Amino acid sequence: MIAISALMKRRMLLAAPLAVALPLALPAARAAAAPETQPVNALDDALIATMKAGSAGKTFSARYAMLKPVIEKSFDLRLILQNSAGLLWSQIPAAQKTELEKLFRQYTVATYVSNFNAYAGQHFTTNPDIRRTGNARVVSTTFEGNGGKKVELAYVMRQSGGVWKITDVLFDGTISKVATQRSDFSGLIEPGNASRLIDALKAKVASLSGGAIKD
Repeated sequence: MIAISALMKRRMLLAAPLAVALPLALPAARAAAAPETQPVNALDDALIATMKAGSAGKTFSARYAMLKPVIEKSFDLRLILQNSAGLLWSQIPAAQKTELEKLFRQYTVATYVSNFNAYAGQHFTTNPDIRRTGNARVVSTTFEGNGGKKVELAYVMRQSGGVWKITDVLFDGTISKVATQRSDFSGLIEPGNASRLIDALKAKVASLSGGAIKD
């Protein structure tokens, strides 16, 4: 299994109780959202639907199938994987890159399904002010749990094919998901060989899903 750093563990623990109490149909305010915020809003809505499905007794596979297309559309998973792999990405054989992209997609979706597994009335607020950082945009959200505990999330957005996509997530404004994954992955990639990372991702996906993911 992947050795999860202390920061990653903290991040996942923070994510576990969070959710968005919104209906599946977008309200008028959402419909008028800026293009940069739309992928974040779509992700939040899908997480709520997934959590409600978990509370209703839906299987991991069913919730995975619900969330997968939204994550694939909202995130630039290929770019996130490349940045997480670091400089050694260019040396990985093409066949291993293809396998890694599939496994990283499974790992990302399975992690969200595992963390957002039950709904209990939590809510979030999206900051309408979008920060500009060069060609990137930063969309900030605040998640609040039942006990009033708040977690600040900042989504780094970049355009891919003319569409805004999430390329990193900053927890508490400073803890980069990509940087944390790069630290986790660095010891599992050798020049020209990512077989250890492939095996680690397979094991992690199996652990998160109980072997339910087959795609």
